[in-house]
Amino acid sequence: MRDQILAILTDLVDGVDFETCTTLIDDGELSSLDVIQLIGALNDEFDISVPATEIIPENFNSVAAMEAMVARLMEE
Repeated sequence: MRDQILAILTDLVDGVDFETCTTLIDDGELSSLDVIQLIGALNDEFDISVPATEIIPENFNSVAAMEAMVARLMEE
């Protein structure tokens, strides 16, 4: 799952160290448009639907946070 999320992120944005960054939203590495595209890609890749209540910085600040959110949504 981590590799799939990393692939999606690197397709969206160049020049960001997604492996170690834990402040992707807080530091503006991902724009609001990037997040919208990311959500669409996550929905398609993992056959989930990210609800509006999950669209918070804490869920998108790092790959680990995104991985946890996707895993949680896949269980529902």
